[in-house]
Amino acid sequence: MTTRQPTAHRHDAIVVGAGLAGSLVAKHLGDQGWRVLVLEAGTRTLDTWPGHLDALDTYYAALAKVPNAPYRANAAAPSPDVLDLEGLPSGGYRAHGYFVQDGPLPYASDYLRASGGTTLHWMGLVPRMHPDDFAVRADYGYGRDWPLGYADLEPHYRAAEHALGAAGDADEQRDAIGLPFPPGYAYPMRPIPRSHLDRVLAARLDGTSVRETPDGPGTVLRVVTTPHARNSTPDPRHDGGRGYRPAGAVGLPNYGERCVGNASCVPICPVQAKYDARRTQATWSHRVTLLARAVVNRVLVAGNGRVLGVEYQRYDDPASPAHTTHTAEADVVVLAAHAVENAKLLLLSGLANSSDQVGRNLMDHPTLLTWGLLDRPVGPFRGPGSTSGLEGFRTGAARRDRAPFRVEIANWGWSWPTGAPASDVARLLGIGADTGAPRGEGLFGTALRETLGRDVGRQLCLQFAMEQDAESRNRVTVDPRHRDSLGNPRPVLTYDLSDHVKRGIATARAVSGSLFALLGADDRTAYAPGPAAPGWYRFEGRDYVFQGAGHAAGTHIMGNSPTTSVVDPWQRCWDHPNLYAVGCGSMPSVGTSNPSLTMTALALRSAEAVDRDLGELHRPRVVHPAPPVRDEARLPEGRT
Repeated sequence: MTTRQPTAHRHDAIVVGAGLAGSLVAKHLGDQGWRVLVLEAGTRTLDTWPGHLDALDTYYAALAKVPNAPYRANAAAPSPDVLDLEGLPSGGYRAHGYFVQDGPLPYASDYLRASGGTTLHWMGLVPRMHPDDFAVRADYGYGRDWPLGYADLEPHYRAAEHALGAAGDADEQRDAIGLPFPPGYAYPMRPIPRSHLDRVLAARLDGTSVRETPDGPGTVLRVVTTPHARNSTPDPRHDGGRGYRPAGAVGLPNYGERCVGNASCVPICPVQAKYDARRTQATWSHRVTLLARAVVNRVLVAGNGRVLGVEYQRYDDPASPAHTTHTAEADVVVLAAHAVENAKLLLLSGLANSSDQVGRNLMDHPTLLTWGLLDRPVGPFRGPGSTSGLEGFRTGAARRDRAPFRVEIANWGWSWPTGAPASDVARLLGIGADTGAPRGEGLFGTALRETLGRDVGRQLCLQFAMEQDAESRNRVTVDPRHRDSLGNPRPVLTYDLSDHVKRGIATARAVSGSLFALLGADDRTAYAPGPAAPGWYRFEGRDYVFQGAGHAAGTHIMGNSPTTSVVDPWQRCWDHPNLYAVGCGSMPSVGTSNPSLTMTALALRSAEAVDRDLGELHRPRVVHPAPPVRDEARLPEGRT
C-alpha cells in the first residue's frame, strides 16, 4: 500500500546514503553551517548498544559467517549477500536474492544498506593507491586514466587518514611501496602489531626473490604491515606534534575500544575498535538531520537541468510493503548510496547519462585464494583478518601484460576457501560430504582435539586481489520486470573478467606456488566447479575460482570530458551542475589497494566543492541604486 504525501521540505543539501562517504560529506557541510538532510534507505538498529548486542547474537548463531551474517534482512531496502550465488556442478552459476545477474561470470560482492553502510562489515584496511594507478591507460595500455593524479589527492589522503583514525607506519609505506608522504608525516595511530604468522613469513621470505616466468626478472619479497582504520595507540607525532584524539571532537568519548584481536573484523567487531561511519555521525552538528527508513527512488530535476530535490519512500516495518511517498528539496543533491545504488538511482531518474556511461565500467578486486599447511603452528584465527601483505606485485612493467595484484596474508586460516575450522571438525568427525571417513566413524575425544590442534594451527591462506580494468560491457542496468517489495526495480548486473585480469590470476597462482615452496608449505589449493564455487572458470586449460572483494567501483566514472564520463574531477555530474555522485563509482581505476581510503579522500575533496557551490548560490548580490534622473529645467542657471 502506498500513500503519497505531497509536502516538501527545503534544505541546503540532501545527501543520499549514511555510509562512509555520505557521513563525511554531511559532517563537512554541517560544520560549515549548511542545513543538511541525510536520507538512509536502511535502519538505525545498530546505533544503540542493544542493537549491537543483537547483531552479535545473530552473528554467533549464523551457520555461515559471511559479511552480512550479523545484520537482519530488510525487504524494504534489500542488500545483496554472497550466499545469493550458487555454483552449478558442471560450471556456471545460479543467482538468487537482490541482484539480477545475466553476465558470463557472477558479480560476487555484496554491500549493506543500513546506517553506517558497508563500514559495518568491512575489513578496515586503508592502504593508499600507488601513484602509477592513476594513469594505467597512458603508462600501461589498458583501462582508463584519472583526470587527476596522486599529488592532487595527497592532501586529502592525509585528511582521510585523520578522519578514519588510521593506524600505520608512513616510513615503512614510503620505503617498501614507494608512496610519497610529506616529510615527518605520522599516521593518527601507531601500526597494528604484526601477527605471529606475519613474523614467521617475514623471517622466511624477506629478501628472497620470485620470478613470474623462468627467464623474467625477479620480484624481491618483503612482508609489509598494512594501514588499518581501527583503534590502536594514538601517535603523539601526528598532526605536527598535536597528536590524535580518537573521538574526533572535543567532549565526546572514544568510540570503541582498542583492537583486542577478536578475529571477526568481517563481519563485526565485538568491541567496536574498527572505524564505522557512525563514529563520524556522532560528531555531526545540529544542522545535520538523519532520516532512516527513507528509500530515495527518484531525483527530481527542472527543465534547465538543475536538480530540485528527491522523492523518497518512508516505511516503518522492513517486512511490509506499506510506505508513504515524500519529496524533499535542496540547492544541492549528493548521491552517496554505493556504486551500484548510485547508478541505479541515476538510471531510474533518467539523469547524468549523456555520455551513456552511467552504470558502465563496473569493477571489483577479483580475488584468488590459495591455501596450504605450514610445517609449524602459526596461530591463525587471532587478531584482525590481515595485518600484513606482499606489495611487490602491485606495479611494474609486467602490468602491461597481466593485471597487477596485492598479496594479503590472511590471519583466518582456511576459513574463506574451505569454511575452517568448522569444516575441519565435520571432516574429522566423519560427517558431511567428502570427509574421507565412513559416516560416524571419525575421530572423537583426545584424538580429535590433538588432530585439530596439529592441523588447524598450521593453516595458511593467501589472498591475491587483482586490479580489474574498466570495461564498458561490465555494467549495472535496471529492468521494470524485476522489483523489490516497495516496487523499485532491482539492479541488473552484467559481469565478466577480461583476459588481462585472467592472466593476472594465472600469474598469481604461479607466484603462490613459489611462495609455498619458499615457506615449506604443503599446497592444498584445488579449484573445481560446484555449489561453493560460483566464480569457477577455465582459462588456458586450467581451472580457477575467483571471489568478490566487496570493492564495487566505476559505475559513474570520473573524467575530463562530458562525452566520455559521468562526473567531473570534483564528482559533480557533467549534465547537472548541482548534482554530485560520490564514492567508488567515480573511480576510473581501482589499482590493487582496498578502495575505501581513496573514496574517503575523494569525498572530502568533493565536500569542499559542494561548500563552494552553496556559498556561491547564497552569496549576497550587491544591487546598485539607479542614478538620479536629471531634470535640466529645474537646475539653476549655469549648473549642469
